[in-house]
Amino acid sequence: MDILLVEDNLNIIRGLQYLFNRNNYNLIAKTSVKDVKDYLKNQSKIDLIILDITLPDGNGFELFDSTIEKMNIPTIFLTAKDEEDDIVMGLNMGAEDYITKPFSTKELLARVNKILLRSKKQSVIKVKDIKFDMDKMVVYKNDEELVVTSLELKLLNLLFLNMNKVVNRNTILDKIWEWTGNDVDDHTVTVYFKRIREKLGTDIITTIKGIGYRIDDGK
Repeated sequence: MDILLVEDNLNIIRGLQYLFNRNNYNLIAKTSVKDVKDYLKNQSKIDLIILDITLPDGNGFELFDSTIEKMNIPTIFLTAKDEEDDIVMGLNMGAEDYITKPFSTKELLARVNKILLRSKKQSVIKVKDIKFDMDKMVVYKNDEELVVTSLELKLLNLLFLNMNKVVNRNTILDKIWEWTGNDVDDHTVTVYFKRIREKLGTDIITTIKGIGYRIDDGK
């Protein structure tokens, strides 16, 4: 997939090119409003844009409004500005997301994965020999459906929605309360994930000790 990065900081460009190329994305970097407009005139095969707001020859908001929005390309605003009004403005304009500098590259990658998953309607995710159909809420191992509980499916769905990103234990506890009305503790969460791992039979869930759980896409 092709991602256009609009950013004039060369250190950020190099870091993100390394990260995204390692994850099988083709990252194209442009450093100015003019370069982006010239590039997009002859290029329609862009799956997502990461757009800095402050550019040497203009403003990312204006670039989005004048050019990008018409092309219907999912966009994440990337900026040092963290004022609430700027965040609201970017999202109201139609951006998919907004992340402020300094930022976690893994968090940015997780947000990109989520947006592309949604925009491309890739409802079936495969990690090793496990496939999870997020529309049907069915999990498969080597194309054979596994028998899991409703709660186990919801927990798997939560991890797959946050691919490459840790879901912390507090979030999991809150979700279990929301789904079941049961007030559970850390030990119960550990037991749930032990059962899920046993049913999957494949080690795709990583435990981040004292923090939470994560599934990586393996790329």
